[in-house]
Amino acid sequence: MSPTVAALYRHPVKGFTPESRESLTVRADGRVEGDRVLAFLLGDAPEDAPQQAAGADWWPKVNMLALVNTPGLARLTLRYDDASRRVSISEGSAVLVEDGLDEAGRDRLAAAMGAWASAQAEQPDLARPGRLPLRLIGDGATARYQDNYTGNVTMHGRGSLASLADALHDPALDEQRFRSNIVLEGLEPWAELAWAGRAVRIGEVTFDVLRPAVRCLATHANPADGQRDRDVMNTLVKVFGHERPSFAVHMFPRDGGQVRLGDRVEILD
Repeated sequence: MSPTVAALYRHPVKGFTPESRESLTVRADGRVEGDRVLAFLLGDAPEDAPQQAAGADWWPKVNMLALVNTPGLARLTLRYDDASRRVSISEGSAVLVEDGLDEAGRDRLAAAMGAWASAQAEQPDLARPGRLPLRLIGDGATARYQDNYTGNVTMHGRGSLASLADALHDPALDEQRFRSNIVLEGLEPWAELAWAGRAVRIGEVTFDVLRPAVRCLATHANPADGQRDRDVMNTLVKVFGHERPSFAVHMFPRDGGQVRLGDRVEILD
């Protein structure tokens, strides 16, 4: 039986809560519509850091508030309303901040996140001169703050997740650690890694599978509480023999279109 799409996600603000979706719009420029349209830029991000991507500035994630440097972000719930361009960030039942994307709203959102992040034990270097204030960047509509300046859509199979969960002795391992856009079921463990260099069709979109996704410390953070509780990177290398700690694959679309839950996957070449 052909593998099918089991889950779809987008991440409106870099490093924050994913949104579970019934469909994704994949753009021909290599990005998911509404994915990573905003980011909190650190105050000392070098002026020469951004590159041009999709006609707009793109920064490497080391210059942003992100799970790799602030794992406690996983504890927060972020909601973004595309229509009203409003961001709401909560911790448990407490709303930390809710505001729009006008200049004053951006300032309030950035100030609230700067105050929260600087109080977290896992991010003491925010106290260094120049790290604050944060700045909220992005227009709220253009996807641009993926880990790669070319964008790329990420995908993994749940068979690989189950295999890794078994190696980590964690049957409840949450796929949201890996922040993929597309999750498939019906694949053998790690089968997707062997698709590099091939083309696949998922829903309306034909993708070139570029390479495995090499993981960082962001995957060590538990999405439930932000604690670094699993040594994902070493397990991928030592248990599964990966040359680099790889989970999921990067894909680039040949065209735009919709991917929906339940869509079948076809390997083309």
